[in-house]
Amino acid sequence: MLGTIVLVLLILMLLGSFPRWPHSREWGYRPLGIIGTLLIVYIILVLLGHIEIMLFSRPALAP
Repeated sequence: MLGTIVLVLLILMLLGSFPRWPHSREWGYRPLGIIGTLLIVYIILVLLGHIEIMLFSRPALAP
């Protein structure tokens, strides 16, 4: 569950740091590159199985 929240936050941070909006136009591409690198590292850790994300909730099995 926490892995999914971190993934969503990283994607939102990536969109917010894109130098398209007036508040981030002066920053250049450095914040975008840093957050993009963090997102790539996070995805690699998910693929290697070090972090578990839950995209869809599974119903509990009845006993």
